[in-house]
This record gives sequence, C-alpha cells and structure tokens, in this order.
Amino acid sequence: MENAADIRKAIIADLFPGGVPRLWCPLLTHYDAEGAIDLKRMSAHLAHLSGYVKGYLIPGTTGDGWELSDGETGDLLRFSIAEARKGDLVLLAGVMRPDAVSVERLLKEFIETIKAITGKRKTRDSLKAARIAAFTVCPPKGQLLSQKEIDKGLSAVLQRNLPTALYQLPQVTENEVEPSTFARLAGKYPNLIFFKDTSGNDRVALSTMDKGGVFLTRGAEGSYADWLKGAHGPYDGFLLSTANCFPAHLASVIEDVEEGRLRAARETSNRVEAAFRQVFDLVQPTPYGNAFTNANKAMDHYFAFGPSARKKEGPMLHAGARLPEGIISDTGDILARLDLMPSKGYLE
Repeated sequence: MENAADIRKAIIADLFPGGVPRLWCPLLTHYDAEGAIDLKRMSAHLAHLSGYVKGYLIPGTTGDGWELSDGETGDLLRFSIAEARKGDLVLLAGVMRPDAVSVERLLKEFIETIKAITGKRKTRDSLKAARIAAFTVCPPKGQLLSQKEIDKGLSAVLQRNLPTALYQLPQVTENEVEPSTFARLAGKYPNLIFFKDTSGNDRVALSTMDKGGVFLTRGAEGSYADWLKGAHGPYDGFLLSTANCFPAHLASVIEDVEEGRLRAARETSNRVEAAFRQVFDLVQPTPYGNAFTNANKAMDHYFAFGPSARKKEGPMLHAGARLPEGIISDTGDILARLDLMPSKGYLE
C-alpha cells in the first residue's frame, strides 16, 4: 500500500508537470479612486511580474484576503483564473476566513464558480482547467486553541480530499500549527501538498519531524538566500509579499543559490531586505490595512509610475483611504538610496 508521501509525490507531479515554481507571489489587490477593485491595473501589474513569477496566491493576506467580502473575493477568483489561463500561470486560491464554518462556505462558493467558469463537472478536472493547484487555508483563529482543536479545524478541510496548501500565519490566527500536528496531518492527508510559513519562527521547517514531501515555502521577509535548501536551509522556495515589487531580484536570489553563487545571492538578498524593512517601518503608524500590504503598495507605486510616482496620489487601500504623501516620498528616497528605483514604471 502506498503511503501518504508517495501519493503526495504523484499528486504534485500531476499538478505541476514542469515542477513546482520556486517563487510565488501573494498578489496585491489594487483599487480605483472610488474604492472598487481595479482589475485593469491588476492585469498590468501581473503582466509586469509574470516574466519572473509563475505562481500566485490570490487573495492572500497581502492582497487583503481577510478584509475582502465574499463578492470581492469571487471577483478576484474569476479575474485570476482568466489571467492564469491566458498567461500559463498557476494559482493557489486563498480561502482567508477565521473558522472552519466560514472556510467551508467560501470553499463551496469557490468550487461552484470554478466549475461554472470551466464547464467541468468533476472538481479535480475543473481545478486543472482553471490552473488552480490548491486551496489555501489557515488554522482556525484563536490564541487559546489547543493543537487538538487546530487539528480538527484543518482536518475538516483536508478530509474533503481537495489539493490543499496550509498557511502558517500567527500574525492573524494568533496560533501556530506545531511540528507534531503538521507531521500528523501530512501523514494522514496526502492532499496536503504545500506549506507557507510567515511566522518567522520556522518551527515546522526546522523540526526533525517528517514533512512527507510537502513543498515548503517561506513567507517571512529577510535573509532570503540562507533559507533555501540550496544554501542548506529547510525551504524549497518562497511565497513572498516582496515578489510584488522585486520579482527579478528574488528570482535571481533563487537562481544564484541553485547555481552555488551564494555571495551574489546574499548581496541581492540584503538590498531587498533593507528596502522592505525600512518601508515596513515607515508604514507602521498607518491606522488602516496591514503593514505588509501597505509597504508593498508604497513600493509598487514606484514600480508602476517610475521616479515621478512621488508626484502622484498615493495608492488606494481597501479601507477607502490613500497612503499619505509623506510615506510615498520617503519610500522613493529609500528605493533611490538602495539603487532599486526603476527608470520607468510598468504603467508608463
């Protein structure tokens, strides 16, 4: 009898015949002046990224996944499927909800939408046709939840036998899946194929527990080069908010690590990390949105409009407010100082 790891290996090979992308991006959600989702802008942004990034989490935390209504999330799902089918991209569909009941509700809506778009009656066939590799879920929210309760909440999704990505996000869920819980889930559910850890603690990846061949990605920003397996780290790849702004740089870090050019990888890694840390600190006082989204929107503003971006209004956030002029101006100074300012924006 095949064990879970063998079955998982076959599932991954079927879902990713060309191999799992090493670099993934939780795509930003852009808004127009009235606060509606700006799909035209998102399409331009995606076109800018897709030469370097082939995998996307839509919507993730950076894409306002926790704030979007079900209707807005559905709009993004339809948009991302159309873009993925057009551009040969692969998707993780983010089901960003705080408990098993709301996850199940949105998951059902996702599946109905995907079947309607693709015209496929079988769920697996519809996912393939839609270029969706897996549904992404977090542990149920609650600081006081036991590992048994976390296991139960995740099992409610995993037992549906859908390809699933597990997202470790204590910044929102207020808890973590412990290595022993992860190992049990991976051993029982071969459809658990992908893992993202944004905690910065990296307890699952660093543990000696058997991960069963689950593809491991790091979502915490910083020290990028040293966390990859090619540099003797524990991760297979990255799923990073900064891929919205530095796709070429992060792709080069991965390539340099895989080719043994660790010095070059670390030099690029250090510049990207410095930019993110400094802009992240800038946006901390912002009373709306989350800092990962706000920092990346501030930097993406320049990648969209080039050096003249400081003369334009700041990007609109889901809350209906724009990032203030001071943050935009200081972000431009940071990018210029680190030689990361583009000469021309992708919207110019």
